[in-house]
Amino acid sequence: MTHLNVTRRQFNVTTAALAGGGMMLGFHMPAHGAAINKSPWLLPTEKEGTEINAWIAIDPDGGVTMRVPHTEQGQGALTSVPMMLAEELHVDWKSVRATFADANRHVRNNNQYVTMSTSGSNVVRSRHPHIMAAGASARERLKEAAAKAWNVARTEVTAKDGVLTAGTRRGTFAEFATAAAAIRLEAEPKIKTPDQWWLLGTSVQRLDIPHKVNGAAQYSIDTRLPNMVYASVVCCPVPWGKLKSFDFAAIKGRPGVIGAYEMKMGNGRGGADMQSGVAVVADSWYRAKTALELIPIEWDFGASGAVTDKTLAADVQRFMGMPGEATGDNAGGDVFAMIATPGTAKVVKAEYYRPYETHFRMEPINATASVTADRVDVWTPSQDQSAALQLAASQSGVDPKNVFPRTTFIGGAFGGGGGGNTAVTRQAVELSKQLGRPVKVVWTREEDVRHDKQRSPHTTQFTALIGANGYPTAFFSRSVGTETRVTSGIADMPYKIANRRHERSLQPSHIPTASHRAPGTNSNGFIMEGFVDEMAQAGGINPLDWRLKMTEGDEDWQAVLRVMKEKSGFRTDLPRGEGMGVAIMEDHASICGACATVTVSRRGVLTVEKVQVVINSQHIINPLNCTEQLEGAACWELGTAWTAGLILDKGQFQNTNIDTYQLMRINQMPPVEVHFALTKGGTWGGMGEPAGPPTPAAVANAIFYATGKRIRSTPFKNHDLSWA
Repeated sequence: MTHLNVTRRQFNVTTAALAGGGMMLGFHMPAHGAAINKSPWLLPTEKEGTEINAWIAIDPDGGVTMRVPHTEQGQGALTSVPMMLAEELHVDWKSVRATFADANRHVRNNNQYVTMSTSGSNVVRSRHPHIMAAGASARERLKEAAAKAWNVARTEVTAKDGVLTAGTRRGTFAEFATAAAAIRLEAEPKIKTPDQWWLLGTSVQRLDIPHKVNGAAQYSIDTRLPNMVYASVVCCPVPWGKLKSFDFAAIKGRPGVIGAYEMKMGNGRGGADMQSGVAVVADSWYRAKTALELIPIEWDFGASGAVTDKTLAADVQRFMGMPGEATGDNAGGDVFAMIATPGTAKVVKAEYYRPYETHFRMEPINATASVTADRVDVWTPSQDQSAALQLAASQSGVDPKNVFPRTTFIGGAFGGGGGGNTAVTRQAVELSKQLGRPVKVVWTREEDVRHDKQRSPHTTQFTALIGANGYPTAFFSRSVGTETRVTSGIADMPYKIANRRHERSLQPSHIPTASHRAPGTNSNGFIMEGFVDEMAQAGGINPLDWRLKMTEGDEDWQAVLRVMKEKSGFRTDLPRGEGMGVAIMEDHASICGACATVTVSRRGVLTVEKVQVVINSQHIINPLNCTEQLEGAACWELGTAWTAGLILDKGQFQNTNIDTYQLMRINQMPPVEVHFALTKGGTWGGMGEPAGPPTPAAVANAIFYATGKRIRSTPFKNHDLSWA
């Protein structure tokens, strides 16, 4: 079985073809073997036609290739970027095909594409000005070329659906592409405003879907190169612990084993830095993994080997007993004095907690590298291929101009720079450098979980004074976590409370952390919006009406809440065992609300019947893709809050595979109903993340109305939800 050469993807492609499946025209990705060529990016090419600018090339048949500098990790960048370019260029969408832009060209030409980073729901939200400008520039160059040929002013030339016209004169974009490529405009045109769109704002099917369905899509883990070998790696289970010794002699006679190599710790302690460990290299990954499991290894865990969830919890309470750093929107009088002498006000207190959580991406962390004396080729699932280039250059010592990352699809990223922004990229480059041949490194799921960049644990204590009218008159929060976003969504809450103070304390930890989908607000949506419901309940006010009252005057929030009230039919008086809950958060400039409907059996079995999501991102360019992203974000965060959560003991995580780090199963996923409440102002909000933060809070609040039990920590599965 270790020599079986048929991969899962090859099987899918073959069986799809036998079943009559077809290939969709519209997306192109060069074959992996192309990386061996010495000149990976010679333009223009016959295949891609004439390059108008770095983003757009037009072939003689009128087809338009649009280069996408951002990664496709399921969020639709491979479609949204061409849509923005096509909107400005005004070319028939059926003639468009997308290809990944070259990271080497980007770096070599001083950030040719402005940025290749694909994170923070930014591809449309923040990148649209320069992306659309590239399309507008190409359009005006084509018009100028036609104007010169026809001896008319450019203002007399119209560009529409790939055709240029001026009076009775007519010509295709392809006819003028060569001339347009040589034109430099005196001034670049302005991009269109939303009221001028013809393509943006319409639902367009994503270009990558057919390839993923029929198995043709290529991921980093699919890379195959001539003379390639495989490596399995294990680093100290306690992050930043050290390797003391290993005994290669115990495994060197095993079939296919080539060698064992020490992975030496780097100088930094970032998530992409090397940790101390051992790699076994063999002629198949299975053989490498099996040998690695048998090799005797001795570790030095260091002082961090004594850290547990209990010691961290004790440390949190120590911080809770001390003043923290004031942060966020503080206003009004002395909340401490008000709390100490509340008078007739009702005091409400609560503590909310979320543990360490991991990305658990579908595609295991992996990378492939081919290092020679003067060149590096690397395949790694990074959310920024220009960052992968710099990592490979740093580890190999090769000039960045001679490093060529190969962009592929990513099997889930969800923040932290993607799996390729862990130490795996350096590991693959280092091993290839030592062996002088291509090396593929694949982490086991256990290694993936232990050395991923985790979501920081968050704990917040709240105190609120509820006045005679049922609304809070003073509010205090103290948050403890390992990173600065521990107060995101709390310290900048929208609720108009006259007297408020927010504090935070940063807790030292040996666990590397980084952003996860909707960083900061992902944890704090559950934390903040759970306590909001507690304040509303203490005041005897419907929690949806409470939110409407406490955001009066802020139309962006009011729009979401009004639509939520209209669409959900929210009520708090359902029969025992049934409940509805609401929550709302701002994330990446989008305001998103969720209303969850749940049932809980007497024995405590939770069923989430439905989640309704309402978002105000002010503008959207593809309603279909927006809906899909919102559904995915709700699924991501609900699954994390319901069934996941890492367990830390002896300095290392204990639940490191899917049998113990449980993810929400498909039969648990509720229908997600999406509504838009767009105020269409000057802000562009993100779409890939904002539905996540409010969803767990809405579910937890619904559980309260179904059972009378308040959930203040995740995962939900750890709580007894039974009721009599």
